[in-house]
Amino acid sequence: MQYIKVTWRHQNPKEPTLLYSELDSERYESRKIEVFANGQRGFADSKENSGSTFLGTVPFPPLEEIATDEQFVPAEITAEEFEREWSVRREQSHPTK
Repeated sequence: MQYIKVTWRHQNPKEPTLLYSELDSERYESRKIEVFANGQRGFADSKENSGSTFLGTVPFPPLEEIATDEQFVPAEITAEEFEREWSVRREQSHPTK
């Protein structure tokens, strides 16, 4: 597994500002967390999702490719960091888009 955090710099309150993804060996998302500027969260895995947060349907691009767009700041994170975020995923519901 690989764990990714992407900071999305924008001013749209209906879109997340942080995206956390757990990727399998083929770079497909197996779990995902979206964090919004107001602190609300959305999540998805193979069994359930909240709001409009869903797993991607194509392999996650390499971090170098994501970083070519200056509004995105991607980074690899530890499994522990991802699990901390995953453990609080249900504290707040996903905002309506």
